[in-house]
Amino acid sequence: MAQREYSNYQKKVIGRYYDNRDQIDEQRLSELVTNLYLATTEKQKDRLWKSAEETMTRLKVPPTRVEHVIARREPEILAEVVKDIQSGAIKVGRK
Repeated sequence: MAQREYSNYQKKVIGRYYDNRDQIDEQRLSELVTNLYLATTEKQKDRLWKSAEETMTRLKVPPTRVEHVIARREPEILAEVVKDIQSGAIKVGRK
């Protein structure tokens, strides 16, 4: 596969995305809580829980907390994680 060359503009856009990745992931996690409450099928819920696990891991939420949330599969517990991240009780992987 050929290496792609990005323009300076594209490089800046990509850089800004990764500079703000933590805030994007925090927002994504809070949206996942809402989506889990609204999900109607088990297939939807499975996909959303997988995404929640990946997002919490990327945010560097303690692994024991991630395991607990995924094991219980209750949106209320995930909402508590979001609340703790926003209040600063959980220090996410910020630079």
